[in-house]
Amino acid sequence: MAETIKIAVCDDEKNIRSYLVSLIKKQGGECGITEYASADAYLSDGKEHDIIFLDIEMGGSGAGLDGMGLARHIRGMEAQKQPIIIFVTGYEKYVYDAFDVGAFQYLVKPVDEQKFAEVFGRAAGQVLSEAEQRKKKLVIQYGGEGKAIPLNDIYYMESRNHNIILYLKDGSMEYYAKIGDLEEELAGQFYRIHRGYLINLFHVEGYDKTEVRMANGDKLLLSRYKYDGFVQAYMDYISEESL
Repeated sequence: MAETIKIAVCDDEKNIRSYLVSLIKKQGGECGITEYASADAYLSDGKEHDIIFLDIEMGGSGAGLDGMGLARHIRGMEAQKQPIIIFVTGYEKYVYDAFDVGAFQYLVKPVDEQKFAEVFGRAAGQVLSEAEQRKKKLVIQYGGEGKAIPLNDIYYMESRNHNIILYLKDGSMEYYAKIGDLEEELAGQFYRIHRGYLINLFHVEGYDKTEVRMANGDKLLLSRYKYDGFVQAYMDYISEESL
């Protein structure tokens, strides 16, 4: 079953909303589209979206939020899934503000169809890739029961005293397992950079000859015997993810 991408189109001009919706439909694929004429309408609806096309100059009512204000509000909602924000603006002067709130891209009105297709394709690809990653899970025995942990929730694993410590987005967890078995099971997305560390390549932020920096800020020792293999594995993983 194809993954449905949930898209919001937020603009106070109905003709612009209609035009963007028509462009989205031209791209094909499974999409659920919701239109909003104001920031208030978006917030009161309370739905989660994968992608938001957001007019920066959109006027607010009630709360008085414009498009940029709505974007900042969304980014402050930590408990909610963070959507890809694509700004639609009549003025290029807003480009730096757009990146301040982690915007994926911005489109200048009148929106060019070819540019839209390119930006939408990259955004949709990222959404679908992340959805596939969320489906991948590690099943472990913990506390007398089976537990399924999404692979992308794991930053890395450490082997210690015949146990495995999982370093997760919401803390850590220790259970009995062999790192060699996990290395074999998770090959492709995980790589063993040291006899004690099996890392998730998805969460690598940077590296040098002696250590790997993870997305949670931890710096892990990289064995000199593992360096070449790690770089190759990481490049292969990045190339595969970009397809």
